[in-house]
Amino acid sequence: MTLVVEDYDAAIGFFVGVLGFELVEDSPSLTNDGRPKRWVVVRPPGAETGILLARADGERQTSVIGDQVAGRVGFFLRVDDFAAAYERMVAAGVEFVTAPRTGPYGRVAVFLDIAGNRWDLLGPA
Repeated sequence: MTLVVEDYDAAIGFFVGVLGFELVEDSPSLTNDGRPKRWVVVRPPGAETGILLARADGERQTSVIGDQVAGRVGFFLRVDDFAAAYERMVAAGVEFVTAPRTGPYGRVAVFLDIAGNRWDLLGPA
């Protein structure tokens, strides 16, 4: 999965420094027309699937930063200890757009990533 971001380093700082993801790869690369870019992959600890953080290239890509799924929750971060993760994220300045609530699937609260995309923080009931 790819998340279009404004800046590689700021996105790494958010996903690794704030959310606690692992930095899997940060390698120099080239665009299709030969301009420099980076191949940056992060993932939650213990996960096998990562997220490619792709710096926007051009007006079209810049226009989707923070709105990659048209304002819906499009990303999900499942944690074992909801209360601890929520408190840590609030203390780190993560913006939550809903208060925590309990549903049949467990605890959930919606937060924004560095670009403004909506995520569900999910944990057991």
